Amino acid sequence: MYYEPVKAGPRGYFAVAKVVQVIPKPNAPGRFLALIEPGSYLEFDETVPRLKDGRPWETLLADAEGNPVKGGRQQLAVRSLPPADFAAIVNAGLPEDLIEREARRFDPRGPEIDDPPAIFQRPVVERLMRRPYRDVAFRRRVREAYDYRCAMSGMQLRNGGGRPEVQAAHIVPVEERGSDKVSNGLALSGTLHWMFDRGLLSVAIPDAAQPSRMQILASENKVPRDVMDRLLLPDRILHLPKDRRDWPSPAALKWHRENRFGMGDYMPPV
Repeated sequence: MYYEPVKAGPRGYFAVAKVVQVIPKPNAPGRFLALIEPGSYLEFDETVPRLKDGRPWETLLADAEGNPVKGGRQQLAVRSLPPADFAAIVNAGLPEDLIEREARRFDPRGPEIDDPPAIFQRPVVERLMRRPYRDVAFRRRVREAYDYRCAMSGMQLRNGGGRPEVQAAHIVPVEERGSDKVSNGLALSGTLHWMFDRGLLSVAIPDAAQPSRMQILASENKVPRDVMDRLLLPDRILHLPKDRRDWPSPAALKWHRENRFGMGDYMPPV
């Protein structure tokens, strides 16, 4: 469970991941490193505040009356979390009915009169590892981070029912152990998503002096320039999320440049 200390910011609990091994930290006696399983990191749909109704989510951080205690465990960078507390925090940040919520999110018919079907109760850990659930959580966070606007065309298209047409693309694919972090994602239109996955488009690793200017790259020998002129932003600079923490990871962009870019064949957009 990832938690933002008070001194670092206001987020509280914001993500989970699977620890596969704890090893001694090199050259630091008495300290250890937790190794995270690649691809297991998952950000919450909504951050969970540190307190609920004035009481800590973590029972070990409360006194007998449920009030927050100061010092001690509260100040530990790493602490144990009872299973019941873990499940409660996860359910607050990643609701069990997330897939159903997403399906109803832009339903032009509005709320149904009949009661919705009961959600099948899955154990928390099993749910967090299911690909369909993770895909929905990733899509919601990426599209929201980019304000439902395509990062390469700048367009913010919605269908007649108000449903956003923009998709969420992994920079490093899931099958290559890419994570579900927003920073491993791009909001792209369907055509540009297809072209990005095929290696016909990529993004340059930003210069440290101008980190917000991420150049969109096109495989010029595979895609006609007039097609790119119609599809991409005129300045070829990527549209970025407001929150810098959600900007594309330089490491992920480097992977895409080295393993995907320039390797696809051009086909006219459908």
